[in-house]
Amino acid sequence: MSSANASTILVVEDDAIVRMLIVDVLEELDFTVLEADGSEQALETLKDVNQHIDLMMTDVGLPVMDGRELATLARTIRPSLPILFASGYAENIEVPQGMHLIGKPFSIDQLRDKVKSILG
Repeated sequence: MSSANASTILVVEDDAIVRMLIVDVLEELDFTVLEADGSEQALETLKDVNQHIDLMMTDVGLPVMDGRELATLARTIRPSLPILFASGYAENIEVPQGMHLIGKPFSIDQLRDKVKSILG
């Protein structure tokens, strides 16, 4: 269920079950959600000039191109796009300036609070 003025979040997660859970939670919180199962699909979505995106949430441990590499490319396509990394190894991750991190596993409340703090 998404409202006409809902923020749009691109979720990039290669694990289908994890992706489905994140998408379900974000949709329950009334966000519009786009899904990508990896960096290639995410980049196609990011390059679509007709697709509005307010936030990209990406797993750090993606195959082929990891989340940090994806974030770097995403910022070349959409320089002001906020990026939220999700990682099970949060304490070992250096987050570039202007980007955010949430550690896995996270609660629904933690995800909601993090996304709302990023989007204002």
